[in-house]
Amino acid sequence: MNDYGHLLPAYRQRAALADEERIAWIRADRWLDIEQSRTALVRLEDLLSYPPRDRMPCLLLHGDTGMGKTKIIRKFLRDHPARFDAGTGVTTMPVVAMQMPPEPIERDVYSELLAALGAPGAVDGPAHRQKEVCRSLLRAMGVPMLIVDEIHAMLAGTFRQQRIFLNVIRFLANDLRAPFVCAGTEHARQALLADPQLAERFEALRLARWANDERLAQLLASLASILPLRRPSRLETAAVRMRVIELTEGVSVRIFRLIETAAVEAIRSGAECLDADSFEAEGLAAPLVSMTRAAEARLQRRRVA
Repeated sequence: MNDYGHLLPAYRQRAALADEERIAWIRADRWLDIEQSRTALVRLEDLLSYPPRDRMPCLLLHGDTGMGKTKIIRKFLRDHPARFDAGTGVTTMPVVAMQMPPEPIERDVYSELLAALGAPGAVDGPAHRQKEVCRSLLRAMGVPMLIVDEIHAMLAGTFRQQRIFLNVIRFLANDLRAPFVCAGTEHARQALLADPQLAERFEALRLARWANDERLAQLLASLASILPLRRPSRLETAAVRMRVIELTEGVSVRIFRLIETAAVEAIRSGAECLDADSFEAEGLAAPLVSMTRAAEARLQRRRVA
């Protein structure tokens, strides 16, 4: 019996599963412990333990779409779940994360926050009524950190709406004496810089795209050691790295989707391993953005020639 020694011990038994079981495992959503994600989690943990003060530090987690910002936030929430005390009947929430509404309308912002707090129903009335309910719940539940994802969506609003939303952030941060974490694309910096005084509180942590370097080689080697393929893969080679960057432009979610697609094809074709040839197949679907940019680059090269 093959012991699948090319895989890490915890993953070897999966290589013996049936094809469809292995494919389902490859496609399942999971947390991958990579350097940038660890750095972000350490910073979030540091903020969570920060003692209350009048001017709390805040964090902007930003990067291109697909770099894993939301996944980091969800991992942090799993590490710090809400807890219900049956004796007191009170739920405490170490972290509350809400998504930015499509427009920075004050009522919608408070509605999203109430939903994140698990409020039993919609709160009728004007925005100031919603604000008071939010303040009351946040205090009662002992919330020491607030996270707003997709913060760049505020740019869809008018200048006045943006100012009101930034005032909401400032008010809640001051009122609760709690750190705020905002996450979004590169436009998120522009969103926060609309209020220089508020922006002064924010440290920026950028999730950079992958480059064709040793970090990428380590990532690909790690993936090769856990994918339930029955033959050793060669993902750390220079040819594979170059092709992966070419197809994904260094965006994390695209890299993982590319490896996933190639691994599934390796199972179905019977190849049972990944190498440079695995990424030359016509069936590999690139994201629309990558396809468009590649076509533009080819057109530009023809013009120059």
